[in-house]
Formats: sequence, structure tokens, C-alpha cells
Amino acid sequence: MSNLMHAHRELYKRTPDEQFQSMESLFTHCEAQRNVSRDVWRPPQDVRPRTQGDSLILGAGSDGDLHLNDWSFSQLCRLALVSKETVNRVAPDTASRILIDTMPTGSKPLQMLVTNDTLKSIHGVAYSRLWNSQLLEMVRQAAGEFCPPPPAMNGGTGLYCGEQDLFCFLIDPQGWVEINGENFAPGFFIWNSEVGRRSLGISTFWFQSVCRNHIVWDAVEVLEFKRKHTGNISESLGEIRRMIEDLAAKRDARRDGFNRTIIKAMETSLGSNMDEATKSLLKEGLPKDAVMKALQSLNREGKPFTLWNLVDALTHENVSLAYAGDRLEADVKIAKLLTLAL
Repeated sequence: MSNLMHAHRELYKRTPDEQFQSMESLFTHCEAQRNVSRDVWRPPQDVRPRTQGDSLILGAGSDGDLHLNDWSFSQLCRLALVSKETVNRVAPDTASRILIDTMPTGSKPLQMLVTNDTLKSIHGVAYSRLWNSQLLEMVRQAAGEFCPPPPAMNGGTGLYCGEQDLFCFLIDPQGWVEINGENFAPGFFIWNSEVGRRSLGISTFWFQSVCRNHIVWDAVEVLEFKRKHTGNISESLGEIRRMIEDLAAKRDARRDGFNRTIIKAMETSLGSNMDEATKSLLKEGLPKDAVMKALQSLNREGKPFTLWNLVDALTHENVSLAYAGDRLEADVKIAKLLTLAL
């Protein structure tokens, strides 16, 4: 089992104006932001930093002057290949000259997201935007019975949206199943950014409890999907919908079957010693290093080599894998071990 810290980290970095009380209020906010925003495409030679009083602004040709926020200023510096910290240390007039001299040239246009007269983001042509309201509309359709967790100790709701990104933490309060005195319920995190601050993604899981710091305790079957904002990003909505629907389908099936499966997994032994258990696990295509570490961990703790204990130990070992693709592949193989109890 794993303890998931994603919602905990979001809880303590969000300001009150980034918190929402319901999915409906969050969707309404995101849809309103989409309605007052527009994409502006300009050739690099039309995009000219200049000063206005003590401020640095961006001239965008016929689209007028645009004010910068912290994120779009950071992106502008990256496009110009100059240090944001250095530009921040000089006078606005000097900063504008630095950026003018280092801005990209060529024929490929720059893509700018503008709300009123504020530049929210600036990208090259490879970037592809997915609106937060598009993601939330799909979630509302696919996960109607899921809702935010109980409020955290500081009032945090698990539903957040700021200038740079969106994050939602949802659980099904009716999806609990009891297994040998332990309760499990389904939940998931979703995230997105309209301005390129983070990837689009989802993480689904079954958990035993959520504390008032929004730490998800004793999670199993943690599956994650992430996608960069390139190409046809909207196609990823289909994969995210499928993961939510799979989670809901497992919830429905497990109200009866999950209990029996886990109880049997707790009773099913894969061997009376490490050699027998190793052979059984390697037949399932699991990495030998992970298998040996999991078995050694159980051996030290004096736990039997049951299917349930091995799934738990292997999940712990999987967290240490460096690459998300490797973790996802291993997660799938570990989750399939439970089918041995059917």
C-alpha cells in the first residue's frame, strides 16, 4: 500500500481565492475564464517588449499592449533564453532592451493566451491547449457519484484552480467495501493547465482513509496517465474518461466480488519459502530486483508470502522507479496478480 501526498501538497500551496466549494462552482469559474479569454497568434517581429511607467509590457501589433503576470513573464524570458532572475534585477527600460535583443526571430508565429488586456501565457506553435472547462465537463459526465473529500483542517476542499493550473481530488463516499475489517473506497486526482504550467493527467486508486491534511492513506491499485500539451491534446479526454469509467465499473463489481477476491488473496500462499515465491512471481513477468526486495521485506517483517502481502510489498517497491512509464507498466503487472485469487 502507498500513502499519496498529491492532494496534501496542493492543500498547503493554494490561496483562498483558488479554492472552490463544489464541482459546479469550479466549472462555472473555468467556463467564465474561457469565455473572456482568446488566443492571439502574432509573428515574432510583432511582439515587442517595452516600458509603460515602471512596468514592462508587451506590444502585440494590432492586438494592442498586454500586461504580463508572473507566469507569462517567466515564459517570455525562457523564449528569449535569458534568466528571469537577471531581468528582474535591472530597470524596466534595460529589461525591455534585453528582451528585444534576445527574442526569437523567424516566420513561426507565437501563440498567446489573452484575458482582457493581460497576457496569461505565450508559447511556440507546438503547444496545444485543453481548456479546464472541457476536462471538468467530461468528469461531470463520467464521475457523477464522485465528490470532494471532507474539508481539510484549514478548510481546503480538494478543488483548486488558479492562474496557472487546476487540481481536483474526488472520492466516492458510497463506494466503500469492507475486507476483514478494513475499508477501501475509490478515488482519483485530475490536473491540467491552460497555460503550460503542468501536464494533463489523472491518477486513480483505492484507499482506506483520508486525513484532515488530505493525505490519502493505504492506497492500492494506483494507476496514472499523463500527457504533455502537444498535438491533439483533446484526444486524451477519451483515455481519462475510460480510466474513470473503469474505476466506477470496478466499484460496482467489487461491492460483491472485491471482498471475496481480497479475502482469497489474503489466504492464497505463493510459496512456503523465498525460492518458491520467487519462481511464482517471475512467471508473472515481474522484474527480479523488485521481486527480491519485496520478498526480503516480508521476510524481515515475518509476514507469510500470501498474494495480498506480496501485492502490497511490490507496490511499495514500485514507487522507487524513476520513470513514470516503468511505474505504470509495473503497476499493471502488480494489479493483475490479484487475478490469481479468482
